[in-house]
Amino acid sequence: MKTPFPPFEPNGPNDEARGPRLREIPLRLMVPNMITVLAICAGLTGIRLAFENRYELAVVAVLVAAFLDGVDGRVARLMKATSKFGAQMDSLADIVNFGVAPALVVYVFLLDQARSLGWIAALIYTIAAGLRLARFNVMAEREHKASWQSEYFVGVPAPAGAMLVLLPVYLGFLGVEPSRTFAYWGAAYTVLIGFLLVSRLPVWSGKTEGSRIRRDLVLPIMLALVVYVALLMSYTWHVMVVTVVAYLLSLPLGARSWARKYGTFTINGPADPDVDDSNDDIGRHI
Repeated sequence: MKTPFPPFEPNGPNDEARGPRLREIPLRLMVPNMITVLAICAGLTGIRLAFENRYELAVVAVLVAAFLDGVDGRVARLMKATSKFGAQMDSLADIVNFGVAPALVVYVFLLDQARSLGWIAALIYTIAAGLRLARFNVMAEREHKASWQSEYFVGVPAPAGAMLVLLPVYLGFLGVEPSRTFAYWGAAYTVLIGFLLVSRLPVWSGKTEGSRIRRDLVLPIMLALVVYVALLMSYTWHVMVVTVVAYLLSLPLGARSWARKYGTFTINGPADPDVDDSNDDIGRHI
């Protein structure tokens, strides 16, 4: 709608400053964002199912959200549909799916019996997940990256944290009574996982570029994957407990492997002599 007043332009008329005109967007650019939206819907649905005491479906919904959130980035790169908007959407989905949803599911299932301590533990985990994601975004945008960043994470990644923090729920499905004592132990465990998220512990990422697998190991690895999936479908919660325990036990091994390749691990976490961390605010405060 036209008005008698011209638009405010402190630097004078400038057509370029008005931004691009509306134009059609290719469908391939929308596909990754649609997957991200579905992931958010799955995470929020998990919260609803937890409040309805349908805990198994709630956990499945959270795990599905984690799976979809991991797929959208790969689909975007495969379809050459990466964008800044998609990156921001993915970050928002991460805090919902890996921070808020699992914390609330664990709280409704168990931690509420620990009263205020249970709620504090859920808050600590959620905030830790947000800090972990913020640090990841900062490190990903740095121009000069450490040589080990393509092979190791700094701290436990948020998707793994969501899987780990649900361990008390898996145990509950296997028959462990959700008593008040178990709730206190669950609260302490939840805080521990939050600490692992914001720690400077080098964690093997499993996505080293240019990695190769020996030819004689290809078929055994494929067979092991088939066996794992078959067991997961038949003994879901048993396999999830074993997976969580195996992942936690692998953390010291990953840190030891990093130390052998890149140096001694210190309280300040991994460092690289070729990268200047003096302006890394996240590194100084966490």
